[in-house]
Amino acid sequence: MFKEFLNARYLAWHILIALALSIVVAAVLIWADLSDEDLTTVTNWIGIPGTLFINALKMVVIPLVFAAIAVGVAGMASQKSFGRIGSKTIALYLFTGFIAIFTGLVLVNVIQPGNMQIESAQALVDSIEGTDASDMAARVEGRSWWDLVQIIVRAVPPNIFDALTNNSGLLAIIFVAVVFGFFTTKLTGVVRETIDNLWQGMYDVTIAVTLWIIRFAPIGVFALVTVVLVNTGFAAFKPLAWFVVTVLAALILHFFVWLPLMQVFLARVNPFKYYGKVAKAQLTAFSTASSSATLPVTIESAQDAGVSKRVSSFVLPLGATVNMDGTALYECVVVIFIAQISAVVSGIEFTIADQLLVVLLALVTSIGVAGVPAASLVAITLILGVLELPAEWLGIIIAVDRILDMCRTSTNVTSDLTIAAIVARSEGEELPEVRAA
Repeated sequence: MFKEFLNARYLAWHILIALALSIVVAAVLIWADLSDEDLTTVTNWIGIPGTLFINALKMVVIPLVFAAIAVGVAGMASQKSFGRIGSKTIALYLFTGFIAIFTGLVLVNVIQPGNMQIESAQALVDSIEGTDASDMAARVEGRSWWDLVQIIVRAVPPNIFDALTNNSGLLAIIFVAVVFGFFTTKLTGVVRETIDNLWQGMYDVTIAVTLWIIRFAPIGVFALVTVVLVNTGFAAFKPLAWFVVTVLAALILHFFVWLPLMQVFLARVNPFKYYGKVAKAQLTAFSTASSSATLPVTIESAQDAGVSKRVSSFVLPLGATVNMDGTALYECVVVIFIAQISAVVSGIEFTIADQLLVVLLALVTSIGVAGVPAASLVAITLILGVLELPAEWLGIIIAVDRILDMCRTSTNVTSDLTIAAIVARSEGEELPEVRAA
């Protein structure tokens, strides 16, 4: 029985066990009261398998995205469905993004995590002096709204080979793959067959490598989460408890209510069955905090659930680049949380018009700023600047940002998978293994 449990089909359970063990080990290391030097040494050694796991996933991202998009676009273009599927995908990404932001907006106004005693608010503001806030400011220094325009410019690379060696330039890779995939359909005869076989062969090899890599996911997850928990520390959550509760409540509502409702009514699939099929991708996203690094697992999980290669190979790489429901929700909550603290400290109220502006800016930046380094920090800094709120106050939440990043990335990936199922059903795919009764 134990040997059977070690089978790859129980991988999601293996990852859950690894998560539980990481919490236990992190708690032991924190309570052991080791010196900073010893704790750093231990976490460095524990972190090695996690780094190897992320590097291995990133290794296959570029060839997988290129081959998957080329195969998918070639298939859609030959069936005249490229424009139809593309328009559905973009519309659904905007729709789910708006729902996520609105959820965050409602909860942050109901819970009001920043509406605290003036002494507590002032203590939080004072706490960022001489901390990671200065480092964070350096990461976003010089960023402006012009960076959003540059996203469009970077989408058309001047050098294809340079784009193919840049993991942060997925949008450029998607553009190049779309162009090559589309014009593959203009070829005929042996040349067309050879190019089709090239894209398909590249895709099959990268999927095979991905399946091998994710067998090591439990080890990688254990290492990654343990290091994050040790570095963050449980004490960091105390002064920001209500902020953390607000973010997690909004993400849980989106993850377990709105997205499943869309699966039921738009994709006509059973959410329990669907989440069971894609749990590997959700847990990998949680541990890596990277939609791009998780992409190989996301595509494999969607196809396990019955989504065709034609749909998954287009919808999911695009989603990993531009669809950021969890990030958009987080941006909204952070900005209004800081505005609430500002209102307590300075007495300047945050109006309804300001909040509606936050909704619009969060939607735009969550899509456009994804290709910029320190993406969520850049987006939030830009919004704070428009609203004339102190950007350095972003340092207030930096202690809990990493663990919340893991949660919102899992939400991002789940949204991508939900939209993949909706698009697949709208294209007549049955998804028999997850179909609602």
